[in-house]
Amino acid sequence: MSETTRAMRSDAARTVRTILEAAERVLSKNPAASMEQIAEAAGVARTTVHRRFASREALVDAMAAWATRQFAEAVESAHPESTPPLVALYQVTASVLRVKSDWGFAMSRALSDDPEVARVHEDVSQRCDRLFRRAQAAGVLRADVDPEWARRVYYALIHEAVQSRDADPDALATRVVDTLLRGVGTGQGL
Repeated sequence: MSETTRAMRSDAARTVRTILEAAERVLSKNPAASMEQIAEAAGVARTTVHRRFASREALVDAMAAWATRQFAEAVESAHPESTPPLVALYQVTASVLRVKSDWGFAMSRALSDDPEVARVHEDVSQRCDRLFRRAQAAGVLRADVDPEWARRVYYALIHEAVQSRDADPDALATRVVDTLLRGVGTGQGL
């Protein structure tokens, strides 16, 4: 492959990413925004957006796929299979919160019918299950806790934390993991 071809492909990839990022900004504020508004926000011609994405639906699907890849990379970057479970839990949480905050509109569409998106989410879910089982084996989670229930609670905490759009992902990660591991009660029973 020639340098010119590589440069053209690199430029095309940058253009696509610019459009996807602009679409996220625009659609998160106005889900009914037009392709023209997205093109304007991206600083490209409307025809450029249409050349890359045949329809608005194709653009939203591409956003969901892009955000899903970022989500999977965020989990992978924490090395949840080899990092000590407590450290991995904090790192995964902070990384996922960053992606979900930056790509909120796209992530809300990421549960699409796209088989690749579904596969990535299933893979992340399985990795999370394994992390929670490792955390339980290491004594981070109590032995009597159902790891599936703990994972569902964890997902709910992440979902709620993302609603704090102005908060620092690292601080939010600490709150999420602290709430998961210590709860909010005093430990007194009824």
